[in-house]
Amino acid sequence: MRDRSRSRMSQTQAAAILLAPFLITYTLFLIYPFFRGVWISLHDWNLLAVAFNPDATEFVGFRNYERVMWGRNIEWGLFAAPFWQITGLIGLALSVILRRVDRLSRFNAIALGLASLLLVFLPGFHPGEGGRWYDRRFWPTVGNTLVFVGLAVPGVTISALVLAAAMNRETRAMGALRTLFFLSQVLSVTVVTLIWQIMFSPRQGLIANITETFGGTPINWLTDQQFAMAAIVIATIWWSLGIAMILFLAGLQDISQDIYEAAALDNARGVRAFWYVTLPNLKRTITLVVILQIILHFQVFGQSHLMTQGGPNDTTQVLVRYIYQTGFRDSELGRASAMAVFLFVIMGTFSVIQFIVGREKS
Repeated sequence: MRDRSRSRMSQTQAAAILLAPFLITYTLFLIYPFFRGVWISLHDWNLLAVAFNPDATEFVGFRNYERVMWGRNIEWGLFAAPFWQITGLIGLALSVILRRVDRLSRFNAIALGLASLLLVFLPGFHPGEGGRWYDRRFWPTVGNTLVFVGLAVPGVTISALVLAAAMNRETRAMGALRTLFFLSQVLSVTVVTLIWQIMFSPRQGLIANITETFGGTPINWLTDQQFAMAAIVIATIWWSLGIAMILFLAGLQDISQDIYEAAALDNARGVRAFWYVTLPNLKRTITLVVILQIILHFQVFGQSHLMTQGGPNDTTQVLVRYIYQTGFRDSELGRASAMAVFLFVIMGTFSVIQFIVGREKS
């Protein structure tokens, strides 16, 4: 018994020694900065003033959160933001209907319902007569970020799924094509934005040349309010395809060929086999890809900063870029930290959803 207890103690000590470097690094570079950021968000913290005088801070509680997210004479209306609130109502109805016909699990139906309720509830707040938001740029910036995520995530998911299905064959040509499509993933955001700035150039860009070939007038994508966000989304989809495609390929190769052979006996081939066999067996992979893409694209910064500088007229201003400007250009680190905490809550919510969905389906 003593030998066993000694061996257990030695294993525990060995595990502690092996884990200690990671835990120390994790605490110093992630845990401590996070709680430090929360603490800063509760202060009036001017970056330049604190650089010269570390005591030049004032505890203001949740005033920074109020300045960022609230305003004067704020009211709520059912159709104050028709697009978002109608979308939320449709999502709420779908969650109920799909649960009733047993096309969604209980958790997924609840998650969709809660997300839809938030879309109905949050956009309904608006300034009443004589009122205004304290920070007039924050919620429009959050809206721009939601639009970007709403376009980029389905774009990446659908494109990667189609490419993976097309290249799910063990040939040399397919291997070369997989490598080719994955190459964009290893490029830095600076290289990606430079490539697409050239592509979208109205004078020398490939898209402009094709447009002129067919008798059209080139579009100045990056300075046109109607096309600037679309340009960023297109560049992001091209850049983000690699990892999603690899995940879908792994999921496709995990599906037994016996299932397809059995489906073929029922005349389910081609598109029918993809719809009735492939997609149901890829539910877990699709959920993983979608949630990972949502978490990733809520943190978009480089594309907006390098391609359009948040313009034209703030139409491509995104949340991380606004946090960066508030903290380092305007030196209002307390307000920037409050916005960062808001973004962390969004990231944390989707991370919890991913964890629960993974547990439910495992």
